Amino acid sequence: MAQKTESSHFEKRVFKPGAAFSKAARIKSMADYHKLHAESIKSPEKFWAREAAELTWQQKWTKVMEWKVPFAKWFLGGKLNISENCVDRHALNPARKNKAAIIFEGEPGDTRTLTYQQLHREVCKAANMLKANGVKAKDRVIIYMPMVPEAVIAMLACARLGAVHSVIFGGFSANAIFDRINDSGATHVITADGGWRRAKIVALKDNVDSALKMGTTTVKRVIVLKRTGQEISMLEGRDTWWHDEIAKVTADCPAKGLDSEHPLFILYTSGSTGKPKGILHTTGGYAVQTYVTSKYIFDLRDDDIYWCTADVGWVTGHSYITYGPLLNGATVLMYEGAPDTPHMGRFWEIVEKYQATILYTAPTAIRAFIKWGDEHVRKYNLSSLRLLGSVGEPINPEAWMWYHRMIGNERCPIVDTWWQTETGAILISPLPGATPAKPGTATLPFFGVDAAIVDESGKEVPKGAQGRLVIRKPWPSMLRTLWGDKQRYADVYWKEYKKLGYYLTGDGAKRDKDGYFWIIGRLDDVLNVSGHRLGTAEVESALVSHPAVAEAAVVGRPDEIKGQGVVAFVTVKTGQQASQELAKALKAHVTKEIGAIARPDDIRFTTALPKTRSGKIMRRLLKEICTGGEVKGDTTTLEDFSVVAALAQSGKEED
Repeated sequence: MAQKTESSHFEKRVFKPGAAFSKAARIKSMADYHKLHAESIKSPEKFWAREAAELTWQQKWTKVMEWKVPFAKWFLGGKLNISENCVDRHALNPARKNKAAIIFEGEPGDTRTLTYQQLHREVCKAANMLKANGVKAKDRVIIYMPMVPEAVIAMLACARLGAVHSVIFGGFSANAIFDRINDSGATHVITADGGWRRAKIVALKDNVDSALKMGTTTVKRVIVLKRTGQEISMLEGRDTWWHDEIAKVTADCPAKGLDSEHPLFILYTSGSTGKPKGILHTTGGYAVQTYVTSKYIFDLRDDDIYWCTADVGWVTGHSYITYGPLLNGATVLMYEGAPDTPHMGRFWEIVEKYQATILYTAPTAIRAFIKWGDEHVRKYNLSSLRLLGSVGEPINPEAWMWYHRMIGNERCPIVDTWWQTETGAILISPLPGATPAKPGTATLPFFGVDAAIVDESGKEVPKGAQGRLVIRKPWPSMLRTLWGDKQRYADVYWKEYKKLGYYLTGDGAKRDKDGYFWIIGRLDDVLNVSGHRLGTAEVESALVSHPAVAEAAVVGRPDEIKGQGVVAFVTVKTGQQASQELAKALKAHVTKEIGAIARPDDIRFTTALPKTRSGKIMRRLLKEICTGGEVKGDTTTLEDFSVVAALAQSGKEED
């Protein structure tokens, strides 16, 4: 039941966890949360050592943490294998070996289920296949695959050998593949002939071929999974089929004990300019924190069917499809395709079919579902769901409320999670059995996370004031460096508060009277209008709260009088008409919701917004369109360049 609290500056609706959920949850009350969080901040080594002891270590650590700004080491002297922890310890457990580890639904409707015992066998065979093809510890292996179980198997096989995997999202172009191969110095590529997306074949092998023709690379071997069955070219001596190679090896492959700081994976994330950044994560600390966050935040139970709708090409797919859930022995649901293929109710059809209990998805997807209409949800029985999650960007309150009402039937807690590729694991989130939720806030820091909102000098700002979100102490799953560029790592994340040792997240935020964190948006998405600082997310949230609006993106443009003017790009819901009257109504609506200072100077209606393939709006491109400049910088993560072209053209016509 919602309760009215809070001042007018923050969301007033509060939703307490249901009594039945709290009773069964690992963390049952706010008193329990505060007690554990206080211990984890005061004695982090004690807290993390206790949690780490739940995993299998081939050699125990001698020291929990070493911190020399900006470089951290965790569980020094310890040896473990994350593949062994994800697979072997469940497969060798009589009570769990026959439990489903992965349930797969292909876009065409084909299905597979792998038990932990079967997953163990497949991972061992894949590791032996890689070994037979020359993969050694610390070699970099590119994984460019569709959302099929073999993508997860390939990741775990690399980890088993100590090879460093770098997963590239299957929607990336040949240029993006070439850049990542060159930057990482990869020796092997694992791909597929193709993958299914909106009933069309994504030509993955063709893209790899094109990338490898762009120049000299370090790649020695390309291993190809047969998925879609179309004809592809195979280069003799370099290319080989997965099924042929797997047939040659046994399923006996002991997990190699690796140093806790052994590199696990490189994941490239887009920079605002220049080349993408290769985020490096290591083994021990990442394993511990993905295990612990999955356990507590998703409150995983042995009978859960857990579905994270992300792609393995993004960090969410690494941490909360592959490593975190499998470390906990969960059953993971994987879906290959798009949420609107073959119909707009596909997600809900899958929830009903497999009786999914946990759904973890993105605000972008939720807003798309709202736009498509409730009738696509009402056809299906979603009563199996007990917990919902949100990831990727701040969720606006109206989308949160729709998710709560339509998908959760007003009974499922929602964990609105804040984290980054760089953090490796969730850092701010409700705990579903304890934390009263407020639509639009990620609420409170997770255990061991010392988060604060500070000004330019590093001083904490008062509650209600906007500032910079920083993390003041190291955490186990933090990135260790940028691949091949320690200086860039130090400059991007640590230079601003080097003397204090604070990690600068790049996000602006506020805290309310209960200490809840409200993520306003990227610091470069904060507008300065007539000396007033406005978060783009605040204005976007106000626009989306209007019943005609499906989605909105707000950027600033230079203004001689105000410093910055507010420009809003708006998509309307199905059945609504874009018009000058609606534009006036939206401006008035924002004025009413926030104040005249936030009133958009310009509203541009569009059928789509430029997004990354993970669903994040690329506001940087919208800024460039607003100022009449050319679209420049890194666009490799852009889903559909035609959206940008159409917006740029419409901008010229308006001018």
